[in-house]
Amino acid sequence: MQQIKSNQQNMANILSNLNISGLKKKLLFTIIMIAVFRFCTQLPLFGINNSVFANIAAGNNIIGFLDMFSGGALGKVSIIALGIGPYITSSIIMQLLAVVIPKLEQLQKEDGEAGRRKISQYTRLFTVVIAAIQAAAFVFFLLKTARSAIMPDVNTFLFGIGSIIILTAGSVFVMWMAELMTERGIGNGASMLIFCGIISKIPVYASRTKQIVMNDPALQLGLVVLLTIFLATMVLVVIMQEAARKVIIVNPRRQIGNKIYGGNNTYIPFKLNPGGVMPIIFAIAILLFPTTILSLVGASGLPEGHLRDFIVGFSNLMNSGWIYNTIYFLLIVGLTFFYASIIPNLQPKEIANNLKKYGSSIPGIKPGKPTADALDNILSKTTFIGAMGLGIVALIPSISSHLTGITTLQGLGSTSLIIMVGVALDFLNQIRTHLLPKDYASFLKQ
Repeated sequence: MQQIKSNQQNMANILSNLNISGLKKKLLFTIIMIAVFRFCTQLPLFGINNSVFANIAAGNNIIGFLDMFSGGALGKVSIIALGIGPYITSSIIMQLLAVVIPKLEQLQKEDGEAGRRKISQYTRLFTVVIAAIQAAAFVFFLLKTARSAIMPDVNTFLFGIGSIIILTAGSVFVMWMAELMTERGIGNGASMLIFCGIISKIPVYASRTKQIVMNDPALQLGLVVLLTIFLATMVLVVIMQEAARKVIIVNPRRQIGNKIYGGNNTYIPFKLNPGGVMPIIFAIAILLFPTTILSLVGASGLPEGHLRDFIVGFSNLMNSGWIYNTIYFLLIVGLTFFYASIIPNLQPKEIANNLKKYGSSIPGIKPGKPTADALDNILSKTTFIGAMGLGIVALIPSISSHLTGITTLQGLGSTSLIIMVGVALDFLNQIRTHLLPKDYASFLKQ
C-alpha cells in the first residue's frame, strides 16, 4: 500500500513538473510540429511514380545522403523534399557574410535585437532564393536523369514549373515550422527536424543490415564489432560536446553603502568543439559539390572546358578511399579553426576589453593585450585538440564500416551521430532549465 502511494506521489510530481513554466505545452507543441512534418513527408509531388524513383535513388549515394537529412522526403519526392536544407545553408552563408561585410557585422554585434531581427529576415529571403535554385536543379534531374519516374501523361512544362513552385513553398513551410518550434517548443527547431529525419531512417538501415548478415556468421561478428565502435564513438561525441577549458576570472569587489558586492570568482568556458557539427557539414558540402553537380546534370550537361575537366577529375579523385579520407580530415581541422574564429563570443580581443572595462582579470595576467594574447593561446590549443578529435571521430564510422564489410549503416556516420547526440543533449538541457523554478520553489519551502 505504501509503495502504491509512493508511485502515485511520484506521478503527481512528474505531472506538476510538466506544468512548470509551460513545459507541458512546449513539449506538446513540439510533438505536434514533428507529426505535421512527418505527415508532409508522405505527400508526393503530382505526377511522380514513387516506386520507380525509389529504384533510381537506391543507386545514387548523393540522393541517399540528402534523403537522410530530409527525413525520407527526398526519396519519396515529397512536397517538402528539400527539407530544412536551404534554411541551414542560408544560415551558414549569412554567418560567413557577417564576417566579411561590415554592415552585417554591425547588425549582428552592435544593433542588438533589432539587428538580429534584420539578419533573420535576410536569412529567410536568402532561403527562398536557395530553395528555388535547388528546386530547379532537382526538377532538372527528374526530367533528365529520372525521366522514367514521371508518369507518361504528365505535361513536362507544367510539371517543371509547378514542381519548382511547390518545392520552394515546401522548403519555406519547413523553415516556418522550424522557427516556430524554436520559439514555442523545446530545443532548436531546425536541429529537431534533422534529428527526426535521421531517426526515421534507422529502421531502413536496420532492415538492410539484417538482410546481409542473417546467414553469414562472419558478418554477424562484424556487426557486433561495428555497433560497439558506434557506441564508443557516441561516448566520444558526448565528451567532446561537453568538454570545456574553464579560464578563471577574478571579479573586483564594490562597496555600496554598508554592503560589499562582487568579489566572487567566475570562469569563461572555451568549448573543446566550439563549431559543433558545422565543420563536418562544411567539409561534406565541399567534397560532394562536384559529385552532386555530376549526379544532377551529368558530365554531358556541362560545357566543355577547364571547369568540366576539374569537376570530372575531382569527382574521380574522390573515389579513392584514402585520398578522400585525408582531404576530409584536413578540411575538418581547417574549418574547425575557421568556425572558431568567427564565433562572436570567442574573440580574445573583445573578451579582454570587456574584462578590463569591468575591472575583472585573469589571475597572474595583466589586463589588456597580455590578457588577449593569453586567451588567444588558450583558444588555439583547445581548438587544435577539438579539431583533431573531431577529425578522428568523423573518420571512425566510415573506416569501421569498410573494415567490417557492413556498409548498410554508413548513413549513421559521424555527422548523424554528432547531430543526434548534440540535439539530445540540448533537448535535455532545456528541459532542466524549465524545471529550475520547481527546484527553487521546493528549496524555498524548506
